[in-house]
Amino acid sequence: MGPSYALLRLRPLRGDMPGIEPGQFVQVEVPNSKTTYLRRPISVNYADRHELWLLVRRAGAGTNALCDLPEGSRLNILLPLGHGFSTDVRGRVLLVGGGVGVAPLRMLGRRLLAQGVEVQFLLGARTSADVLQLDLFRQTAETHVATEDGSWGHKGLVTDHPILQESWNHIACCGPMPMMKAVAAIARKRGIDCEVSLENVMACGLGACLCCVEDTADKGNVCVCQEGPVFNIKRLKW
Repeated sequence: MGPSYALLRLRPLRGDMPGIEPGQFVQVEVPNSKTTYLRRPISVNYADRHELWLLVRRAGAGTNALCDLPEGSRLNILLPLGHGFSTDVRGRVLLVGGGVGVAPLRMLGRRLLAQGVEVQFLLGARTSADVLQLDLFRQTAETHVATEDGSWGHKGLVTDHPILQESWNHIACCGPMPMMKAVAAIARKRGIDCEVSLENVMACGLGACLCCVEDTADKGNVCVCQEGPVFNIKRLKW
């Protein structure tokens, strides 16, 4: 994994990990930081009874501190939080991720495959250095890649990849907002059911601070940390 990313592999100090659904997130307290006062929301990359994986991108003081933690460090984490992706889907499903937004998709793909659903992945990144966990995705299901500079896979955005033009029953998407909006527009135009994972600023993760409010078509303003982070695009005013 490149210098801009880190994979934190964590074990509970006692007992088992609670059940975590694909697309849920955690709120991580940054230890020993004099400048980071709020917890950092991070998507769950993988979880079972004994282990939790968090895929972290360096984006500021807080995530830099998390990426630089030495082995054996202890973290204070709130989990599991939010509502994840739907797993009661059928037919052909395409899971689309951009950059570090690929984090929850393999866990979702594994769940759907275990239920007999046909799954394929489409991963997008700026360069080949930003294509994350490609080997793990390939071990799970057929995987397609698009890089903006053409250094790996199809040259261009994920929305330029021809796999999107195939027939799909459901699309799940996580990544930068412009990418998700573009994928959602394609899904709407073609009548494909689609879910996206929003990345609104989340200070508390519990619906108390109102930092992550999103205006929805059915309920008006809601807290993404409680109602989401995953939303069906039918609910969003995009």
